[in-house]
Amino acid sequence: MRSPVWLFFLILATLAAQPSAAPAPTPEKPRPQPVSLREMSRSFEQLTARVRPAVVQVFTTSYAPIADESEAAGTTTSLFGKQRGSGSGVLLTADGYIVTNNHVVENGRKVQVRIAPDSEELAGRRSVLKPMGRTHTATVVGVDRESDLAVLKIDATGLPYLRLGDSDTLRQGQIVMAFGNPLGLESSVSMGVVSAVARQLRAEDPMVYVQTDAPINPGNSGGPLIDSLGRVVGINTFIFSQSGGSEGIGFAVPSNIVKAVFEQIRTDGHVRRGRIGIFAQTITPQLAGALQLPDEGNVIVADVEPDGPAELSGVKIGDVVLTMNGKPVENARQLEVGIYRQLVKEKVTLDVLRDGKRTSLTIPVIEREDDPMRFRGLVDPVKNQVPKLGILTVEINAEIAKMLPDLRFEHGLVVAAGSSESAANGLKPGDVIYTLNKTPVVSVTALVAALDHLKAGDPAVLQIQRGGRLMYLSIDLE
Repeated sequence: MRSPVWLFFLILATLAAQPSAAPAPTPEKPRPQPVSLREMSRSFEQLTARVRPAVVQVFTTSYAPIADESEAAGTTTSLFGKQRGSGSGVLLTADGYIVTNNHVVENGRKVQVRIAPDSEELAGRRSVLKPMGRTHTATVVGVDRESDLAVLKIDATGLPYLRLGDSDTLRQGQIVMAFGNPLGLESSVSMGVVSAVARQLRAEDPMVYVQTDAPINPGNSGGPLIDSLGRVVGINTFIFSQSGGSEGIGFAVPSNIVKAVFEQIRTDGHVRRGRIGIFAQTITPQLAGALQLPDEGNVIVADVEPDGPAELSGVKIGDVVLTMNGKPVENARQLEVGIYRQLVKEKVTLDVLRDGKRTSLTIPVIEREDDPMRFRGLVDPVKNQVPKLGILTVEINAEIAKMLPDLRFEHGLVVAAGSSESAANGLKPGDVIYTLNKTPVVSVTALVAALDHLKAGDPAVLQIQRGGRLMYLSIDLE
């Protein structure tokens, strides 16, 4: 007798439901308990409360180029006028040393700093509206235009301050917070991540930046970029924007560069940057094949400065650089940036490969020639102005002569800064003006007076020194 079809399927289902032999379960590892949203929020609140008192607001009164529209002639000229600005800064010591951006205090005739009210001033207050805080007159200890950093000092002690972190440990995607005073809104904080740990904006520029999407706006300049431990990992410096507001592309000077600049300015009042006298290139497949280079190493020494520190220490053209101070060197830009961060009188250790043999060489770092923009901090925006040339100048004296050892004459003016007019006439910062129409230039007032005696269209020729060479420069007077 045939079994019903449904009974056949019932038996199959029953068999399938029987437990099968299985290996003994392994004990599960304890899993970390997830952090609740409330706990995460509380952590950010505590971090903000700890950081905020060390973030200051910087106010400046300065002289800067302003556009002057001439209705009669329909032309625009560049003059210098009083302007007011503000930015941010961060206290790095309890006795009032502050780091901010150079462009925040540039040309500042008066700099003031407002610090947050302390716990005693806030005692007993329950309102969400806090008092304005104390304002101090600040002294500009020194500036570094290359990194766009400045160090200020206020006369106070026992102040809250933050510590600098190690920007080399930053990782892409790491949470960071930007503190400052965007658009003048005091004591603001925004949060984001590290978008890139070492962004180089121009191929020839040794400066690198931390890129972040934490909202940064005008007024945030000079404020700190903070990691989750409350350490300063960068100083917010500028943004890329098509609208003028934050578009999630902000840049901060890495804290390791900040530390080097801060310590030098605090000690010496200026920054000295070093060099070792080599030019290196990244090894490409073409270079490796044509020069029969080994598989090991990514950077080759293409040139060595004669009698420079590297040559005197044994570095040779053709050496393959493996490491610098124990860290692998992956490309020539990394090597250049690494040397850029070294302080003068420090030493750099390079491991190089030469003829199949590995050699370790220790090279002293010597001072790099100063850039021509170093004179800008020595001028008075009113007394040192030459309006018809659109420049600020410094008269040569014994101190200036020491900074320019290759001067051809003992008199003259050094171009410290220029505007669009100076660029149109071909003048550049660092140029030394010796004569105007063969008449020696001995002072700012003498040059201004001589130019005032010339009419529009009159021939005018300056004798200048640039890069150690004398040259004549024709200028157009309008």
